Amino acid sequence: MPALKELIQSADWKTEKHIPAVDAPAGAKKGEWTKITATVGKEIAHPNTTAHHIRWITLFFAPDGEKFPYQIARAEFAAHGESAQGADTSTVYTHPEVTVNFKTDKSGTIIASSYCNIHGLWESSKRIDVK
Repeated sequence: MPALKELIQSADWKTEKHIPAVDAPAGAKKGEWTKITATVGKEIAHPNTTAHHIRWITLFFAPDGEKFPYQIARAEFAAHGESAQGADTSTVYTHPEVTVNFKTDKSGTIIASSYCNIHGLWESSKRIDVK
């Protein structure tokens, strides 16, 4: 049985529709709120159908010098066109994007993970330097 880390896929979000693109500033000020947005399908749209969709995005912050990251947000996307009339018959959909504000006194890395119900786990990251 493979370890979970062996199942996580990564690529450039500009060429792969499953990667959560992380929008965050390169720098932040100690103790001030910083806005982070993660979007799946930012450059290349990901299907959002009953049969093929992004289920969730989770954001972590891994501070420099610490062993474990902090989970800072998790968004679940539950509307993919399904209804009592059948698959893809509803007009209600959610878009796989999450925005959160967080603050820290340490530099580190934002890690975004996402889950496609067909293609599994995906991950990307972005460094933030705090001064």
